[in-house]
Amino acid sequence: MTTTTPEGFGQRLRALRLHAGLSQEQLAHAAGVSPRALTYLEQGHTQSPQRRTIQALARALGLDVDETRLLEAASAPGRLPAPEADGPPPGILALPRDARDFTGRGPALIALDNLAGALDPAHPPVVVVAGAPGLGKTAFAVHAAHRLAPRFPDGQYWLDLRAMDDEPTRPGDALARLLRALKVPDQSVPQDPDDRAGMFRTLTATRRLLLVLDNAADENQVRPLLPGVGSCLTIVTSRNALTGLEAVHRAELPLLCREEAVTLLTRIVDPERVAREAQAARDLADSCGGLPLAVRITGQRLAARPRESLRKLATLLNREERRLDTLQTGDLQVRAAFSLSYQQLDATSRRLLRRCTLAAGPDLSPETAALLSGIPLRDAELRLEGLCDRGLLQPDPTAERYRFHDLLRLFAAERLHAEDDEATHDTALDRTAAWMLARATTTALHFDAERHDTPSGDPDPATAPTGRDQARAWLEAERDQWLAALDHAHTTSRHQQVIDTARAMHWFSDLTQHWAQWTDVFQRAADAARSLGNQREEARHLNYLAWAHSICAHDPPAALDAANRALGAARACGDPLQTGWALGYGGGALRRLGLTGEAVARLRTSADHHRDNPTIQGKLALLSTLNTLGETLRQDGRPGEALQQHLHTLELCREGHPGLSPQLLDIYRAITLRHLGNDYTALGHWHEAETSLRQALSIFEQTDSPARSGPVQLELGRVLLRLDRPGDARTVLSAALRTLTAHHHPLQTQAAADLHSVDQTHD
Repeated sequence: MTTTTPEGFGQRLRALRLHAGLSQEQLAHAAGVSPRALTYLEQGHTQSPQRRTIQALARALGLDVDETRLLEAASAPGRLPAPEADGPPPGILALPRDARDFTGRGPALIALDNLAGALDPAHPPVVVVAGAPGLGKTAFAVHAAHRLAPRFPDGQYWLDLRAMDDEPTRPGDALARLLRALKVPDQSVPQDPDDRAGMFRTLTATRRLLLVLDNAADENQVRPLLPGVGSCLTIVTSRNALTGLEAVHRAELPLLCREEAVTLLTRIVDPERVAREAQAARDLADSCGGLPLAVRITGQRLAARPRESLRKLATLLNREERRLDTLQTGDLQVRAAFSLSYQQLDATSRRLLRRCTLAAGPDLSPETAALLSGIPLRDAELRLEGLCDRGLLQPDPTAERYRFHDLLRLFAAERLHAEDDEATHDTALDRTAAWMLARATTTALHFDAERHDTPSGDPDPATAPTGRDQARAWLEAERDQWLAALDHAHTTSRHQQVIDTARAMHWFSDLTQHWAQWTDVFQRAADAARSLGNQREEARHLNYLAWAHSICAHDPPAALDAANRALGAARACGDPLQTGWALGYGGGALRRLGLTGEAVARLRTSADHHRDNPTIQGKLALLSTLNTLGETLRQDGRPGEALQQHLHTLELCREGHPGLSPQLLDIYRAITLRHLGNDYTALGHWHEAETSLRQALSIFEQTDSPARSGPVQLELGRVLLRLDRPGDARTVLSAALRTLTAHHHPLQTQAAADLHSVDQTHD
């Protein structure tokens, strides 16, 4: 039954305030209560004002002993039955023991300190600590509560809301326990949950309390347990994000960094023991993935076995198939912590989580998740977000992509093998690979310089990338997935799919020369063509493979071997274009091997083949071969001949060719200008070299070809040094180093050395 403060008390309090010449805000501030609570007291709406509140008001009003007693007497009829005499014993809902080896979480603890030091009684703060199982949410909340306890002299209470139980604690039951902890006798606790919530808010309005609501299930469970006004601080922990809770603060608990994890191990085990095996300790921290529960289990196990070496345990944890088995000691288990969250998912979300482990690469898109789990895309999108809210997946901060923590991936993979049979796996992988290859093939065709129409054949045109920017973004983001799909198609003998995808990638590969995987792509396609007995396609993809070995993998012996095999296949099927390309790629590989005489001879033969080919493809092949021939002549110490060769090639570029896009011709012209710049450099014509290299660099940058821009920047920087312009050289060499490093180009070492030399010489 709800009681209200007697009218006499409210009237007397208001009269005393007015007599003292104080506003409600002034009296509230002086007494340490909220203005809202004071208003309720004066209006007679507050249940049972506490004696300490009345005494604080009396002091703020300057009342003497007799006046204070009169004010207390006026409140007596509405007071709850003497809690001090009849209430439960002290210690109910006391804070659990703090861990003396607690480690890290400095920023979150400082934020809580600041919050507790600037409490606004009108808006008592609520701090939500959410995240993955095993992240140390409870340990953090308990440690923070002990740390903040002196600031909350009226009590610190901890209540487990049991979210992981089949039936989490009901709000009404939680309120009853909180009221008993606040020394309200059982007979005075209202039966109605709303009345309990009202009494709780009234009692907390005039106290400085710290509440830890641990292991919360959802927002509806938490809301009735939050103080309305007063100087209270509430910390809520949950495996769910509780995103529906209004006006709350959030404490972010990241994974422990390696140093923090080693520090925690040191505090649990023994500093000298860890110091003796410092590298093993670091390896243990890495195997735990920064998950506090895993680190603690590792430390507890070592502490219980003082003679066991850290290296032995590190070796065990390095075996992925046994890692979760090893991460358990006593009643602490990483697998059990994950299982509690997994079992709370519905069947579809459990299947989605399991199947996500079949994705290739470190992260995955909603499309991949939907395909692997066999559910509609929209459903997958919503469920992935739900898994993030439960701490089971990690969202990418900028893209709609998701990843596992390493240990959660192992757990989900265990569930996959336990709950899905092999046929189900194969069906999911077949479905995903077919869709991925269809999209990858269509998307790559956006870069085909010989096509002038919009590619067709995407498996979902409504979500297909449009334009080259979107196409490139998709191919780069989904690189691991479509490469895995290509490998799956190869393994399952879907040879034509492999060939079609690799052929579509040809022009795109030219823009992403830093991808070492192109050797795998074109090797798969050559193998597929051989399996189908298609020598023309085999020759084509062996030529692409020779290019990839030479330009992407920087492996000239492998390039020469592929070119020779391409030459044999091309001659066997009578394909003049592929014969010319094979001779040209072979010549390029010989040049890189330093066999310039053989290279020149093979390149001249290649050029002769292409001159006799009137097709557009033949013209492009001729331009490429002539450029390589000139480069070989320069390398052979004949820069004058090289210059003439490249000037001739530049004229061919300027002539234009019907059916070829201007952008494609610009790229060939830029390649030729780069060669001219290097010819002029070899001849010591520095100004001409600068002009040609800048023209080439401008075109490469306009056509978004960073793999080609980096080497040109390096060459231009060296020319600028020769022109005694160290400032300009430093700027260009710095850009070269950034570009080459970003694309894993072997010239990055030379760029770094040149830049260091400039800094040493001209500082």
